[in-house]
Amino acid sequence: MSSIELIEAAAERLKGHARATPLLSSPFLDEFAGRRVLIKPECLQHTGSFKFRGAWSAISALDDAARCRGVIAYSSGNHAQGVAYAAAQHGISSVIVMPSDAPKLKIENTRALGGEVVLYDRSSESREDIGEALAAQRGLTLIRPYDEPQVIAGQGTTGLELARQARELGVTEGDVLVCCGGGGLTSGIALALDRHAPGLRARPCEPEGFDDVKRSLATGDVQGNDASSGNICDAILTPRPGQITFPILQRLCGPGLSVSEQDALHAMALAFLRLKIVLEPGGAVALAAALFRKDQIKGDAVIVVASGGNVDPQVFEQALEFLT
Repeated sequence: MSSIELIEAAAERLKGHARATPLLSSPFLDEFAGRRVLIKPECLQHTGSFKFRGAWSAISALDDAARCRGVIAYSSGNHAQGVAYAAAQHGISSVIVMPSDAPKLKIENTRALGGEVVLYDRSSESREDIGEALAAQRGLTLIRPYDEPQVIAGQGTTGLELARQARELGVTEGDVLVCCGGGGLTSGIALALDRHAPGLRARPCEPEGFDDVKRSLATGDVQGNDASSGNICDAILTPRPGQITFPILQRLCGPGLSVSEQDALHAMALAFLRLKIVLEPGGAVALAAALFRKDQIKGDAVIVVASGGNVDPQVFEQALEFLT
């Protein structure tokens, strides 16, 4: 089980490897949201998302023999790139199982970073079955995208940074909105805040129609999504909350929030205009919640984790239409 001790140990291993991302702000966004908005841009992290943290944490925690045999992961793109890059930095091989309808940019980047990409049809095939079969055949270590203690620990280092930065800015109470798929980032941040910033509360943010975590928290039982694809927020489309992550989310998080595809695209446009950062739709849902679900948020300040920026140009063009 993941714990604050694992997160703090991961932070030590990540020193000199992960970027410490800042907290950004804009008076224009503050006015739009009706409160102070602080944005942690993990889109500026290596490989364009927070996923590098968890990948490095998991690979660096392996024993030498397991690490030398190589690793395998399944992902729609951001975990894929994080694992491929972290593996390359460790001088080992990586195999990445990716859906054939993943954004072209993410598939190309994963290959360019050294990963061997195996494509599958997410509507008819199971990435878990493919990944576990390849791991057994080749003797590779499977690094799951969220239901893995060392991955959660790496993602939790985002929360350690955030807690310190918020304290330095005088923000000790309020909601921390986190883009949420399987819950690795949200649960890791929640664990870090529980120890280092108990006045801050993590809240998962998801796309409408794929808000399994929100519904699971509301009912107390794990809820799944009816579809596995069909939303622009591809990075955070997961079948259901993780077996490891959900108990943490249930214990430490506030209610979930959900936003429309149009809200996510609009938030991307505003992030570009006001913060000069590029977000992908799945990485913008937390900012969208801060801007367009403000009546569901309490307090004078809200913190947003902008989790990724790996967006195809065509999708980004859609977002920029909100500025015309």
